[in-house]
Amino acid sequence: MLNLPVLHGAALACIAKLTSHGLTIGAEDAIHRLVLWNIDLTLVDVGRVARDAYAETFGVVVGRPLIRLPQMAGRSESEIFFDALALNGVDVRAGGEADGLLEPFAAELATALLARRDDLASQGRLLPGAAEALAAVAKLDQVVQTVLTGNGKPTATLKLRAFGLDGFMEFDIGGYGSEAYPKGTLLRVARQRASDKHGVTFGEHATVYVADSPRDVDAARIGGAASLAVASGRASAAELREAGADAVLPDLTDTAEVVALITRLTEPPTRPVGDASGAA
Repeated sequence: MLNLPVLHGAALACIAKLTSHGLTIGAEDAIHRLVLWNIDLTLVDVGRVARDAYAETFGVVVGRPLIRLPQMAGRSESEIFFDALALNGVDVRAGGEADGLLEPFAAELATALLARRDDLASQGRLLPGAAEALAAVAKLDQVVQTVLTGNGKPTATLKLRAFGLDGFMEFDIGGYGSEAYPKGTLLRVARQRASDKHGVTFGEHATVYVADSPRDVDAARIGGAASLAVASGRASAAELREAGADAVLPDLTDTAEVVALITRLTEPPTRPVGDASGAA
């Protein structure tokens, strides 16, 4: 068996609730599944608190006020930061004043969010069905759950911990926006980390990315994973389908459907009739 993360607090309560309602999930022998989750607007919405922390950090690190904030959906921390610099009049050319600012910005942002950790839960919200979906997926046999997010690792951990979701995730194998990879490549990096840790191969057919933006759908395609898109962010279900998502849900409230789709999207390909491995 894989070494699954220890579940705490709300995580255990969600599993108990699912069991009490008669929801059971059958084991899939020898199928190793890797489920990657986006965080913002897929699992939680802490936009107001995050924007306040971002503005404060920008002023401290860059030395000028944040007047304009770029589009964030589906983008990495580094992409957002450099766009914010350009939009707010900072020289982002090589050798310009922007050089060397990303690392201190990321560290200061994590500190600013840590100072607001109580606000994350009180002013933010856990999106409907998110905790139940994570708990139900965790009951699938041979499953590993982690994050693929535009956030840096400290920020990602903090956001999920605020809502009791951190126990579901193996953060050490996740993909984070502070890393120097495009998101599609980062998905492949996270898959390799999972394989190295658990000593099994998570093939493309066994990997699914659950997220809410067309950019995330593109990342899944580039990274060689199925895409389960959730229209809980700024993109509509129609826009997510047009982007090429393998499956689309309006939200995560139908736990059984979430589990069914993840199961289907991570099943091994069917062998053709007459395949030598199954022939008499």
